[in-house]
Amino acid sequence: MHPHIRRLLIAISVLGGLIVFGATGYFILGHGRWSYGDCLYMTVITLSTVGFGELGHMREVPGARALTVMLIVNGIGALAYVQGNLTALLVEGAIGQVFRRNRMRKKIDSIRNHVVVAGAGSTGKHVLEELVATHTPFVVIDRDEPLLERLSEDLMNGKMLYVDGDATDDHVLVRAGVKDARGVVAALTHDKDNLYVTLSARSLNAQARIVAKITENEAAAKMLKAGATSVVNPTMIGGMRMASELIRPEVNEFLDQMVRDKDRNLRMEEIVIPAGSNFCGLMLKDTPIRQKTRLLVVAVRDKDRAFTYNPDSDFVIEAGTTLIVLGASDSVVVLRQLVANIEPDTVRESLA
Repeated sequence: MHPHIRRLLIAISVLGGLIVFGATGYFILGHGRWSYGDCLYMTVITLSTVGFGELGHMREVPGARALTVMLIVNGIGALAYVQGNLTALLVEGAIGQVFRRNRMRKKIDSIRNHVVVAGAGSTGKHVLEELVATHTPFVVIDRDEPLLERLSEDLMNGKMLYVDGDATDDHVLVRAGVKDARGVVAALTHDKDNLYVTLSARSLNAQARIVAKITENEAAAKMLKAGATSVVNPTMIGGMRMASELIRPEVNEFLDQMVRDKDRNLRMEEIVIPAGSNFCGLMLKDTPIRQKTRLLVVAVRDKDRAFTYNPDSDFVIEAGTTLIVLGASDSVVVLRQLVANIEPDTVRESLA
């Protein structure tokens, strides 16, 4: 239950308890002189501080006026508590939701080079967790708004950007900024829905990298023809992981600890060297990678798409070279900015 609704119900319960207490008190003190309806009426006008008039011969009943004074004092506080929570519910609930939606829509309209995730279910949730951990901007689409709100609170303290709607609808994809996205993840439940998302996303953005989920291997060829850059079968990956746990348990434990360690947040990432970067023409040993980021260069891929594993320190970096690095996610962000000729102090301020 929403906290504002819960507090409002508590306030109403307190006020209701006071009404029952006051009416019963008048009825007992009067020894049947007044009907319970009259006692209830007297309690309500007293708590509301309207005070039309006393019950008949109240001055002759010991304790009746003392009860009235007590109800007036407590009634002011109870009514203020109810009104305050009702106002908070309206302002932060209905009205606040409108403002939040407007702010979110403006942020989505201004975002560029992000990832659009279609589907926040069992697969999509893990995609979002990884995007959050690697500081990758994204917008998620799902028809279950309560689920989106829970994920927003759990993953990003309520700051997650999302669109409540059907990801197979082109208008919803456009609202999520798919035209300006650098990547799309189709993680819906059914292959046919992911196929439609892939086809629509590719028609709206010819440059985006599209990764589509499949549940049947037969759907892979169709997904690739529809425009997917690559496809992922979670069932197949799960089977391979189970076999790997049996054959190479230590390797899997290392990888699990690398991904799940929230304090260190280690990742294997790729960094593409852009044209005009200060890194161009430098040997690996002359770059500030180790000094400023403490990242480990595991491999490099040259312009001819050939991999060099564990490159020598005298490997010369050129524009278009891809560095495969291992280290903390924050350090990866710093390195991305370094190769783009941005000072690391500026980068760290943006991460703070």
